[in-house]
Amino acid sequence: MKPTLFVLAAGMGSRYGGLKQLDGLGPNGETIMDYSVFDAMRAGFGKIVFVIRKTFEDDFREKVLSKYENHIPVEVVFQDINDLPAGFKCPEERTKPWGTNHAVLMGKDAIKEPFAVINADDFYGRDSFAVLGKYLSNLADDAKNKYCMIGFRVGNTLSESGTVARGICSTDSKNLLQTVVERTEIMRVDGPVCYKDEEGKWVAIEDNTPVSMNMWGFTPDYFQYSTEYFVEWLKENGTQLKSEYYIPLMVNKLITNGTATVEVLDTTSKWFGVTYAADRQGVVDKINALIAAGEYPSKLF
Repeated sequence: MKPTLFVLAAGMGSRYGGLKQLDGLGPNGETIMDYSVFDAMRAGFGKIVFVIRKTFEDDFREKVLSKYENHIPVEVVFQDINDLPAGFKCPEERTKPWGTNHAVLMGKDAIKEPFAVINADDFYGRDSFAVLGKYLSNLADDAKNKYCMIGFRVGNTLSESGTVARGICSTDSKNLLQTVVERTEIMRVDGPVCYKDEEGKWVAIEDNTPVSMNMWGFTPDYFQYSTEYFVEWLKENGTQLKSEYYIPLMVNKLITNGTATVEVLDTTSKWFGVTYAADRQGVVDKINALIAAGEYPSKLF
């Protein structure tokens, strides 16, 4: 059974000044998502599912989905802040989406096979999809509770513009995820990669230290766990206007209570992305360099 790629594309990109998911960065107007789909196809994925907001469905279908016709099956699901379990109602003042794991829940009726989850606006690279596709394709048909996460080497995820926030991962001797600690300021300081600790001190870490870039691999049982925990989470956080139900919250709970394991898979891929408008040209230049090196054709679809 071929795995599915589930792309989280419901964000509006407010800091960037528009729908950055639809911004053409490749030589023929390719979006970052186009490169992810291309990499997924050659890594053996059999279907793409996008979660978007209903408000930009027409634009999305015209500018993105039309490219993939006759290349790979595609489905669209929608994230809506009013899509909540029975007995819960979205606060009238809330405008913020419920977070990445709420977005993942929107795929429960469309995905019945092992699946990967990625962000729409992150360029993950060919090797990361090859590693993830291999892991998911090799799972037994009845596999449950054995998940994975692509652990990017922190030195391959830094910004030339300043500090970045990353989830620094610790693993056991079997490369199983133990903890993810969010560090909000990471950069090179006089050579080594460092993060700023709670006391404001820079702490050096190895370049190969794995960090989470929200690139996960799950089996469909994950949807049931997420549905059940969302009810618990809403009871505690549902009235807060900016609370978010994140994937790492669910993953951490499953690891802590012994329900599931998450294998951290190493990749040589170098991450890059567009967070602010000023980042755009740098991403264009990196894509052109990869094309020149033969990693991608000049026209994907």
